[in-house]
Amino acid sequence: MDLKRPIFILHIFCGFLSSQTFDGMTLFSPIQGNTSVFTTFLIDNDLNVIQSWTHPHGVASMPYLMRDGLLYYPYRVQNPSMNSGGVGGGFSIYGWDGELQWSYELANSDYQHHHDIYPLENGNILLIAWELKTADEAYAVGRQSIDNVLNVMWSEAIIEYDPVGTNDANIVWEWHLWDHLIQDVNPDLPNYGVISEHPELQDINYGNAGSNNGPGGPNGDWKHFNAVDYNADLDQIVLSSRAHDEIYIIDHSTTTEEAAEHTGGNSGMGGDFLFRWGNPQAYDRGNNANHLLQDQHGVNWIPSGYPGEGNLILFNNNNGANSSAIFEIIPPMNENGQYNIGPDEPFGPEFPIWLYSDDFHTQVQGGAFRLPNGNTFVTDSDDATMFEVTQLYEVVWLYDYGDGSIMIPRAQKYPMDYLDDGFPEYTAGDVNFDGILNLLDLLYISDMVSGTGYYETPPADYNGDGLVDLDDISLLILFIMN
Repeated sequence: MDLKRPIFILHIFCGFLSSQTFDGMTLFSPIQGNTSVFTTFLIDNDLNVIQSWTHPHGVASMPYLMRDGLLYYPYRVQNPSMNSGGVGGGFSIYGWDGELQWSYELANSDYQHHHDIYPLENGNILLIAWELKTADEAYAVGRQSIDNVLNVMWSEAIIEYDPVGTNDANIVWEWHLWDHLIQDVNPDLPNYGVISEHPELQDINYGNAGSNNGPGGPNGDWKHFNAVDYNADLDQIVLSSRAHDEIYIIDHSTTTEEAAEHTGGNSGMGGDFLFRWGNPQAYDRGNNANHLLQDQHGVNWIPSGYPGEGNLILFNNNNGANSSAIFEIIPPMNENGQYNIGPDEPFGPEFPIWLYSDDFHTQVQGGAFRLPNGNTFVTDSDDATMFEVTQLYEVVWLYDYGDGSIMIPRAQKYPMDYLDDGFPEYTAGDVNFDGILNLLDLLYISDMVSGTGYYETPPADYNGDGLVDLDDISLLILFIMN
C-alpha cells in the first residue's frame, strides 16, 4: 500500500538533527469521513508500510500493538447509548495477519464504552465506560443540578475484561467513580463532608452534568474520561478527565469489592484517588494559579528504562490561546509508595519538569509518548500530524497525514525490535541513540548519576558493571577526549 500520496508531507531533517530521530515503527489509525473501510498502519521512518489492518468501524481513540503481534483496536459502534465526543462501544483483537480473532461491544442502557482501552500483558483489557445515573439517583447523593434535557448524569467506570472465545468476555475487576463521592450541601444525604479535607474523593457537584449542545446532541457527560494507562510495577491506573482538567491515579491491586470501598489494596485506600493533579480547585484547594491543565488527553507513565522513567507525560490541549503543550511531571511519591500532599495544600508538583509548546494545537484527542532515546512522540490530532521532538525542543521527524478532513486521535512509536520483546539494541554510552558518543550522552549520564531529571537507562552503563555512576562518566570523558 502506497502512503506517499500528494496530501502526505514527510519532513526529513538533515545532519545532526536527523541522526537524533529514533529508529522505530509508528502505529496510527486515521479517521476519515465518507468511507466504509478504516485502516491501521504500521510504518517506518521513511513511510514504508510494515503492516496494515482493515476495520469496518472507525477507531475510538488509538490502537495498541502487543509484542506477540496482536493488534487491540477500540472502535465506534453504530448506535451508541450515550453519544458524545470520543464515543466507542466496541473493541477487537486482530492477528498480525489481519484476521479478526475476537470482538466485543459494550453499548447498552447502563454502560457505554468510550475513548481508550489498555491491553494488559496477561491478555485482559482495561477500558473506560460511561455509567448511567438518573437524576433521582444523582439528587439522592447530593447533586444539586442536572444540566441536560435528558435528565440523566453519566458517571464513569473502569472495567477489566478477560476475552473469551471469539465474541464474549468475563469481567474480572471493576471500579466505579460513584463509590467515591463527597458532598457538602446536605448532612442528611450520604457522603457528607468538607470537600477540601478529602482530596481522595470526587465532589459530586463539581462541573456540569452534561449539556444540551454536545457533538451528538444533548447528553449527560459529566467527567469525560479520555485516557487510561497502567503501571505494572505499581499496579496502578492513571486516568484523564477532560471536563474537570485533572488526571487521577487509582489502585488496581484491590479486589472489586475493595475498589468500591475506602480501604484495601497495596495503598490501603481501596478505590479512592491516590493522586490527582491539574486543577486542585476541583477539591477546594489551591487557586487559579494551580489550575494548569485544560482539556488534556493521553496521560501515560514513561516506561522503565526510558529517560524520565516513572514520570507522567500528557497532552495539554489548551495550554494557551490556540496552543497545546506536552507536560512531563514527577508524581510526588514517597518511599512508602504514597503520594505526598500537605495539609490544606494541593497535590504537587507545582510545575512540569519538562514542557514543550510550539506551533501545534488540537481541540480533540492528541497524545504524547516518551521514546527510549529521550525524544517525545506527539500527535496533533485534528491536524492529523505526528512528530518527534528532542529534549532540547528540536523537531527531528514530522509526518503530516492531513488534508483538513482527516484526524488521528493518537499514535504511538515502537522500537524496531519491539516484537522481539526486549529493550532496543544499543551501543554502551550512546544514551540518546544518535550513533555518536559525545557531550550530549555525557550530559544525560551526568543527570542520571546526580538524580536530576532522568532515571538510569541501560545505555548509560558505559563500563558494563551494572551501575550508572561516576566511573561511567570518567571513562566516557576519556573516550571523548581521545
